[in-house]
Amino acid sequence: MNKRTSGREGISGGYYRLFAAGIINGIGDRFSQVAMLSLILQLTGSGMAVGLSLGIRLLPCLVLAPLGGYLGGKLPRKAVMMATDIARIPFALSLLWVTSEDRLWLLYVGSFMLAAGEAIYAPVRKSSIPLLAERGALMRINGMEQLMIGCVLILGALSGGFVSHWFGPETAFVLNACSFLAAAAIISGISFPRSAPEDREEEKVRSDEQDPSRSSRRKGLASLLAGSLVLQVVLGYELLVSLVNGLDNVLISVYAIRVFHAGDIGVGAFYASLGAGLTLSFWAGRWIKRNFLAAALVGLLLEGLLLMGISVVGGFAAACGLYVLLSLASGIGSASLDTLLMRETPAKWQPFLFGLLTAVSGTLLGLSMLLAGSLLTRVEPRSLGFAGGACFAVIAIVLSAYVWIKDKRGGAVNVPSRTP
Repeated sequence: MNKRTSGREGISGGYYRLFAAGIINGIGDRFSQVAMLSLILQLTGSGMAVGLSLGIRLLPCLVLAPLGGYLGGKLPRKAVMMATDIARIPFALSLLWVTSEDRLWLLYVGSFMLAAGEAIYAPVRKSSIPLLAERGALMRINGMEQLMIGCVLILGALSGGFVSHWFGPETAFVLNACSFLAAAAIISGISFPRSAPEDREEEKVRSDEQDPSRSSRRKGLASLLAGSLVLQVVLGYELLVSLVNGLDNVLISVYAIRVFHAGDIGVGAFYASLGAGLTLSFWAGRWIKRNFLAAALVGLLLEGLLLMGISVVGGFAAACGLYVLLSLASGIGSASLDTLLMRETPAKWQPFLFGLLTAVSGTLLGLSMLLAGSLLTRVEPRSLGFAGGACFAVIAIVLSAYVWIKDKRGGAVNVPSRTP
């Protein structure tokens, strides 16, 4: 491995820049989201307007995430990420002109364009990670990705509301624009190795004859998926969980306000609990050195059981504790899944596959959130939460059974030849 991709524990300095840019971007986005929702309620007092602003953010995902994957495979990834960051600055600042209800269309347009930039940016960023580390460091890096999300939840959720309340939504919008500029400047210092993925794959050429998913990369993505049990399970996990995950996302606020009567402070506390669990998952995940698929499926089963527990628990503090454990299991599972996906997918297919996954899972998540909102008009929140948790557990059991059946028929679950 060349010097630019070597580093402490197999992680290059370029990844730490990517990590820092992600923290800054994420916190800026949280500030903006809180301020937008607050501004909408101030101007209209309409829950429908809030729902519309959230729905608009999901629309670009279906079309533009695959485009981001395509661009990431054709153009320098650093250039694509910097361009999307800089292009979002004027749209972040355009929200400063939303001063009355008749200008609310500016907020919807700005929200759509910011989400469009993120839809392009996200798959390019994710597919950049394997270029900046050795294969043996991917689990640690994906644990750091969960740590990043946890930090954003804690810092963004707790401080975004205070910034908007004390200094006004305008300050939050300006800080979001500054975060894009800062992130682009940080990313500009990353040096992506030109041939690192190919170099790493050449070290394992001898295993290709016994490794159908490696040799099939020339036949296309469909052949790759057909030849890898691990990829089949990972993709099934991503899609099935997205169908249900919207219930949990919607219920967090509903639990805090309608069930535990803790108001906005309760919402912030629940999100901070999720952030704390994701932060803990970074250190807990370091103990997992192999059997990543088993870790992901066990984590999903625990998520389901914990969601069922949250739906019946009586105290607010106990619910916060269960949310910490829930996101701890979720963080370990997500890091394990991402590690498997990066190890199993050849570098040439990663931008496209990550873009496709972002598009489909984001769309399914949006539909799931709409379904949850509709069901809450007819179903008691605790009952809906228990059903959602049960669905998570069933998905974990079904996928585990699929692995067991395919493995008994000769499918390969682990890929030790790909691990240095």
